[in-house]
Amino acid sequence: MINEIELIDLLEKLCIADGTPGNECAAAEIAKEAIGKYMDAHIDNMGNVVATQKGNGKHFLLDAHIDRIGMVVTSIADDGFIKVGACGGVDARTFDSAEVIIYGKKPVYGVISAIPPHLTKSGENKASDITDVVIDIGMDKETAEKYITPSDRIVFKSSFKKLLNSRVCCAALDDRAGVLSLVLAVDMLNEKEIKPNLTVVFSVCEETNGSGAKTSSFKASPDEAIAVDVSFATAPDVSDEEAGILSAGPMIGFSSTLDYNMSRQLVSVAQKNDIKFQKEIMGSKTGTNADGIAVSGCGVKMGLVSIPLRNMHTQVEIVDVDDIRNTAKLICEYITERMEEC
Repeated sequence: MINEIELIDLLEKLCIADGTPGNECAAAEIAKEAIGKYMDAHIDNMGNVVATQKGNGKHFLLDAHIDRIGMVVTSIADDGFIKVGACGGVDARTFDSAEVIIYGKKPVYGVISAIPPHLTKSGENKASDITDVVIDIGMDKETAEKYITPSDRIVFKSSFKKLLNSRVCCAALDDRAGVLSLVLAVDMLNEKEIKPNLTVVFSVCEETNGSGAKTSSFKASPDEAIAVDVSFATAPDVSDEEAGILSAGPMIGFSSTLDYNMSRQLVSVAQKNDIKFQKEIMGSKTGTNADGIAVSGCGVKMGLVSIPLRNMHTQVEIVDVDDIRNTAKLICEYITERMEEC
């Protein structure tokens, strides 16, 4: 059984690793090593971490995406400032004075340039478009070109912090928290000596086009699948009608993309096992890998479990580790019940 120190250590390693869409190698290697203690694991042609276990009964697929939002170098200006483009759903409102790491020939530290308030014209808004963003690395163009080239990836510099109670703060908890929950779920199944026919995927490119989950689920061709992602948590000016609540358990998705009976059974499993949970009601698509997995191959019976997360797509995302544990427990108990039914 993974203890608390090991859990936090693995989560920190996952969160501080590079891994923007299409370049997830660093995080993938960490995830592969973690899940490889329990299952046969490899990295496929797309860059997905795919772990398999031959077992009994129905074939289950569990998915969590390994990529994180970031940026890409588009050009180096004559004055040495770095121009950027988005890799995933970055929010320019959070950029002013942010610290970044550019992964060039060697990691290069930089800061996103901000106009001093003294020089801001009346009514002038902060940067609202990625094309307005420039990074200052303290070099002229000639020097910058020795280390950086267009296409190099950029991530926000962020440190992993433990907050009060069981909450943690860092960038990339979307969806490295989900990755951890699946490692924990497999660990729990192993402790119970339950061996399902199982594929676990830590998929690439969810933040852009979902290609990792689509291709891996097509190849796996499971009977049932559960995607684990994060979803919005309440905050000032964000009501519990719009979002989940931190520390109140995983959010079980209900959507026209998802199998209704599967969602209901996830609720039933949570109730039987005294697992905290919340419902997340969505009218149509979920905006997660569940949408793509559900229609892969000849169709897959699909469920979605989300971990409440505050400050999504920022350098200071917050989750409750207890919600991660309860997500893992829910998935473990769901698979256990389904195997007993077969």
